[in-house]
Amino acid sequence: MSPSLNRRSFVSVSAKTAAAAAVATSLQTRLEAEDKVAEAVGGRINHSVCKWCYGSVPMEDLCVAGKAFGLQSIELLKPAEIPAVQKHGLTCSMVSGPDAKTASGKRVGGIGSAWNRVEHHDVLVEGYQQQINEVVKLGLNNIICFSGNRDGMDDEQGLKNCAIGLKRLMPAAEKAGVTITMELLNSKVNHPDYMCDHTDWGVELCKAIGSDRFKLLYDIYHMQIMEGDVIATIQKNHEFISHYHTGGVPGRNEIDETQELYYPAIMKAIVETGYKGYVAQEFIPKREDKIASLKQGVTICTV
Repeated sequence: MSPSLNRRSFVSVSAKTAAAAAVATSLQTRLEAEDKVAEAVGGRINHSVCKWCYGSVPMEDLCVAGKAFGLQSIELLKPAEIPAVQKHGLTCSMVSGPDAKTASGKRVGGIGSAWNRVEHHDVLVEGYQQQINEVVKLGLNNIICFSGNRDGMDDEQGLKNCAIGLKRLMPAAEKAGVTITMELLNSKVNHPDYMCDHTDWGVELCKAIGSDRFKLLYDIYHMQIMEGDVIATIQKNHEFISHYHTGGVPGRNEIDETQELYYPAIMKAIVETGYKGYVAQEFIPKREDKIASLKQGVTICTV
């Protein structure tokens, strides 16, 4: 056989080998991706997402896509929205608070005006009792709440006021097996003047209320901004925490290598406390493919 034929045979075999290698690499990549999904479904973190961050994505699309990569919950929904999620086999691990209005028509219960004002307590107690009933009918057990802004009130008085109002609600929550969860938010960047802006304040409120049906929502993004030391804080105070949120710092965007927190270590620390609840992605995607960003967040938080 001539040298030229040998060369042609070599090139032909090499091409076939390269093609086979490419197929094998593609298959390996797909299998690894499928393994990640399997890990997400069977991992030690229960995955949720806050719907408001994906406002442009139809609920149906979010349910279908999210369930495929291990999402188990879509949250911060009103009771009327929840059946659309449940029909996909998903849950709502944190239900929004009720729409409450004072006699003058002022909306209360949101971030700025809530439990730290005694004048709001009557309508808040009534609204939350109704919300508890709705949540029980849906088979759920966690409702968010807020402290309200300071507006010149000192933190000690605000804590006392929150405790007075929330203690009135605890018998109904305890009877129903529903947890009322106050979110820790930063007052430095996103929510100026918000009172429940440090973990220590929230923990003291939990102690003052003295019920297992009142806990904290530890938002990792917000608390990194306010106080840092995230893992040690979680380890110290995990018994007072019923829920977690994520977000990239700075910017509240994707939780990947573009920001300063290392979420796999944080998730590992959460798991090691014995936590069995949910971790919700609450970052605002910068990328055009929002679902891909969400899938990446779920994968990063799967430990």
